[in-house]
Amino acid sequence: MSHKEIYEHFHPDEKAFVDRAWEWVERAAERHETKRTDFLDPRQAHILFTLANRHPDAQVLLNGGSEKAERQRAIVAPDYKVLDDIDMGIVILDISSDDRRISELDHGDYLGALLGLGIKRDKIGDLHVSESGCHALIAEDIGNFLLGHMKQAHRIDVNVSVRPLADLREVKVELVEQVLSVASMRLDGVASDVFRLSRTKIVAPIKAGRCRVSWKPVEDPSFQLREGDMVSMKGFGRFKVLEVEGVSKSGRVRVRVGKFV
Repeated sequence: MSHKEIYEHFHPDEKAFVDRAWEWVERAAERHETKRTDFLDPRQAHILFTLANRHPDAQVLLNGGSEKAERQRAIVAPDYKVLDDIDMGIVILDISSDDRRISELDHGDYLGALLGLGIKRDKIGDLHVSESGCHALIAEDIGNFLLGHMKQAHRIDVNVSVRPLADLREVKVELVEQVLSVASMRLDGVASDVFRLSRTKIVAPIKAGRCRVSWKPVEDPSFQLREGDMVSMKGFGRFKVLEVEGVSKSGRVRVRVGKFV
């Protein structure tokens, strides 16, 4: 397959990952190598599956440690290899505290604490946050480092331990639903209503590359959203387009969205 054929379906910003993923697929198919990746976001997982499907001698298995995991590790292997019993190398980092203020911490506080220690984002899977702390799914190879170095989360003293996946305290993601009446399904229009900001304040971060739609970079404010799209704006939050309910007599679109809290 030519490089042009490989890249034609992907955003230019994704070239570096496409190159890596295609190398994994080629090594599995042609050199009979098995690769266990770090955590991939859903867009990266889609790219990897798309590339593997173009090569009949490779296969991909995904697992993020829980049934509905958003971020998952992948095994890329020759098509003949049995993958059922392969260890995905995922463990739980149990973060707790004797400080009652821990109930006030959110996803961003815990993720920021981990990244602040120099941990790369792709070593961290989903975070399950509750009032008593957080169960962070992590690559097992960083467990010992975190045991020795993670002492605080958002200025609150914490205790950490590494536990097996069987102990996961899974927390379902909450969505706050709202129905909007918008002039069109343009990204900037819907996002400005969801985040309650002016169109001008929304356009700037989109053009600056801080927006992803279904984990794909989008820099065009006029991009048309569709049902099922997941919109993430760095510094603002995330929402999902749940349903386009119809068009009113005046031509406005009724759309139901869910904002992640």
